[in-house]
Amino acid sequence: MRDLLIERSQAYKQTFDGELGGKVMADLERFCHANTTTHVVGDSHGTAQLEGRRQVWLRIQGYISLNEGDIGEMVETAETDG
Repeated sequence: MRDLLIERSQAYKQTFDGELGGKVMADLERFCHANTTTHVVGDSHGTAQLEGRRQVWLRIQGYISLNEGDIGEMVETAETDG
């Protein structure tokens, strides 16, 4: 599990690094409503759609910011929760 998380984190970092990666991330930040509410008044389907976009943003950010300490904690938690 540890190796998979490290490999996946490295892949995300390489994909979204650099000038072009920064441009893509800026576009996704806006499109995924990273810094705004996803609630659409009176429209539960619209809210669900926007929240789904936001989950993609959070996953990308999670892997980009993942470090060795985080991975260790995740592996420990998975081993003790099982």
